[in-house]
Amino acid sequence: MEAGTGPVLSTLLGLLLLSTPGTRGANPALVARITDKGLDYAAKEGLLSLQQELRKITLPDFTGDFKIKAVGRGHYEFHSLEVQNCELRHPSLKLLPGQGLSLAISDSSISIQGEWKARKSFIKSHGSFDLDVKGITISVDLLLGSDLSGRPTVTASQCSSRIHDVDVHVSGKLGWLLNLFHNQIESKLRKVLENKICEMIRKSVTSDLQPYLQTLPVTADIDNILGIDYSLVEAPRAKAGMLDVMFKGEIFNRNQRSPDTLPVPTMNLPEDNKKMVYFAISDHAFNIASRVYHQAGYLNFSITDDMLPPDSNIRLNTKAFRPFTPQITRRYPDMNMELIGTVVSAPLLNDSPGNLSLTPQMEIEGFVVLPSSAREPVFRLGVVNLFQAFLNYYLLNTLYPDANDELAKGFPLPLPRRIQLHDLDLQIYKDFLYLGANVQYMRV
Repeated sequence: MEAGTGPVLSTLLGLLLLSTPGTRGANPALVARITDKGLDYAAKEGLLSLQQELRKITLPDFTGDFKIKAVGRGHYEFHSLEVQNCELRHPSLKLLPGQGLSLAISDSSISIQGEWKARKSFIKSHGSFDLDVKGITISVDLLLGSDLSGRPTVTASQCSSRIHDVDVHVSGKLGWLLNLFHNQIESKLRKVLENKICEMIRKSVTSDLQPYLQTLPVTADIDNILGIDYSLVEAPRAKAGMLDVMFKGEIFNRNQRSPDTLPVPTMNLPEDNKKMVYFAISDHAFNIASRVYHQAGYLNFSITDDMLPPDSNIRLNTKAFRPFTPQITRRYPDMNMELIGTVVSAPLLNDSPGNLSLTPQMEIEGFVVLPSSAREPVFRLGVVNLFQAFLNYYLLNTLYPDANDELAKGFPLPLPRRIQLHDLDLQIYKDFLYLGANVQYMRV
C-alpha cells in the first residue's frame, strides 16, 4: 500500500492549516476559523480521495506454510493482488484540544482479486482468488505543530486499524486444499492488512503530507509594494464547534521591511457557524498597509463625479458646494468638479458594526471642470465634512458591496492549492472585517 494518501490528508490538513504549539505572544492580525461544517466537508472529501487512492494501490505478496495431518507440510503464495472495489463509510474528523485532529473511518470494506500458487513436495498448482475485507475501522491522531519559521508541522501519533471479517474464496486444481485451512490464511491476512494500513498512513504523513505543508509560504505578495507575513503566532484555540488559527498577518514593505511597532487590537469574533470557514482581518493590517502606501507616496488621489454611483444622492458639482462656498456656485453654476487630495498622514480605517470609515489628514484642492474640459482651481482646504460624506458614501456604497470579490481576488488568504472559496459573506465588526465562506476542493 505505497501509493500514498498525500492528496487525502492534504485535503484535510491543508484545508485547516492548524498549528501547535509555539506561542509568540502577539495578537494576530488575521484569524482563520474552521467550523464543524468545515470539518465535516473535509472528512467527506478526504473519504472520496482515499477511495480513489485505494483503487490504485498494489498490495504486497502474501506467503505462508500449511500443515495438514493427512497431507503433510506445504507452502502457498498469494500474488498480483489488486483492489477491485472500495467502500469507505462514516468519516469523522474531530478536534483534539491542544493536540490536533482525530480522523476515524468505520464500517468500510475492500474487495481484492489476485493469483495464488502452492506446492507440496513435487506437486505444484495455481489459480485465482477473491478476498473480501469487511468491517474496516481506521483511527489516527495527527499531532500538529509549527517550526521556527512559523510553518505548520504534522506527525501521526496513534494509529489503529481493525478488520472485522476477511473471506478468501480460492479456485484452481488444489483450491480445495487451501480452503481446508482458510481460517488460518484469513487470520494471517487480517493481521497483515491491519498493520499495512497504519504503515501506509504513517509513511504518507512523513513523505507526502509533511513536505507538502513545508511548501506553504510564510509570506505572500499583495502587490508590487506590499507583502504579508502568515507565520503562526500561537496554538489554535479549540472550543465547541470551531477552531481558531492565529496568523501574524503583518503587512510590510517588500522593498524595505521594518519591524511593526503598532499594537494589534484583540478581535472578539462572533459565534457564527453557518459557513465552513471564516477569516477575521484586523484594521491593523489595513492601517499598516496605509502607512506603507503613504510612505511610498501612493495615496494621493483624485475624485470626479463619474466615480460616484449613478443613483447617488450626492454629486460632485458646484451645486453641492453651495452651503460652503456660495461664490463658486454663482461663478460656475451647476458645473462638475474634481477634487485632488494630498495625504498629509496615513489615513486610518475604523470598523464599527455595519460601518466603515476613514480618518485621513489631507489637503484638498478643488477644480471646476470647464466646458473645454480644462480644470480651473477654485479652492484649497483641509478635509471638510462634505468631503468626508463623499468618501464615506463611496466606501459604503461602492467598496463595501464589492468587497467580497475584491478580498477573494486581491487579498491573499492563507489557502493551500486546489482550495477555492465560494458563497462569500462580508460583515463589519469593531476593529475587523469578517469574511465567511464555504470551501470547494478542486479535483485534478
